[in-house]
Amino acid sequence: MDLDALTAARRAEWERLEELSRERRLTGAQVDELVTRYRAASADLADLKTSAGRTPQGDHVSTMLARTRLRLTGVREGIGAAIPRFFVLQLPAALYRVRWTTLAVAVGFVIAGALVALWIAGSPAVLAALGDEADLAAYAQDDFTSYYSENPAAVFAGTVWTNNAWIAAQCVAFGITGVWPLMVVMQNAVGVGTAAAVMFAFDRGDVFFAFILPHGLLELTAVFVAAAAGLQIFWAWVAPGPRTRAAALAAAGRSLGTIALGLVFVLAVSGVFEGFVTPAPWPVAVKLAVGGAVWAAFLAYMLVLGRRAVRQGETGDLTEYEAGTPTLTSG
Repeated sequence: MDLDALTAARRAEWERLEELSRERRLTGAQVDELVTRYRAASADLADLKTSAGRTPQGDHVSTMLARTRLRLTGVREGIGAAIPRFFVLQLPAALYRVRWTTLAVAVGFVIAGALVALWIAGSPAVLAALGDEADLAAYAQDDFTSYYSENPAAVFAGTVWTNNAWIAAQCVAFGITGVWPLMVVMQNAVGVGTAAAVMFAFDRGDVFFAFILPHGLLELTAVFVAAAAGLQIFWAWVAPGPRTRAAALAAAGRSLGTIALGLVFVLAVSGVFEGFVTPAPWPVAVKLAVGGAVWAAFLAYMLVLGRRAVRQGETGDLTEYEAGTPTLTSG
């Protein structure tokens, strides 16, 4: 093969390919032309390598093809852009999508917890079944509050954080069962309701709320969100719409799995509050104000920033480059 003759014959086509690969915006016709010229140049490169091995002309064509391939397929988003995108778009959008399910879970929790508390408080026999009066009095007078300070604050905060993050992850991961998230929420409701009944039985209701609310507002909301995400994954399996169940589950799992990762950070904040703020010798009003402010900030992040992200077309899912091109279905 005469390399100079081939180069002279193909130079105009290669220059056009290079010109198209450097264009900032391409029309539909230009994209079609880019693909056609990419295929032709690939055939030229194969001929060059077969006939002459590695040559300057082949290296030039290979560089153009690499640039064109990146233009056609895109490039993975860098970590410097991926992290802000996760916190500004993906996570708030995913949280916003589960807002109504989260509210339903929260209402169910409050109702269940209140019913348990009223049942125990209204039945001396049930209260007595929890333990003898001396043990219950010790719990109400000392054990309930000392729980938050019997270990070093940093150790306690870390333990609470990892435990709650694990519970939230389970709610999302096992949400497809439709049962696990509800079981987790009901277990928490029964536990909180039982503790409230004992505290109120010994006229310590004010202490109960003073030690639960500063960290509990954020912590329990995070659990509600995790349960809501799990239930929506279950619903994607039950009612996939026009997509196949596999495609619906994959999309829901990717987008709502974002919540499990995001809640790790949310629960880290609530863990710090439970370890350092809840047992602190501050006025109750101060602790409630600080805890309420952080909780309100999370709700604003979920509802305000989330709504804005959804309006921009964000769902919480991975980008198409990361998740793969979706399969189109009719219906």
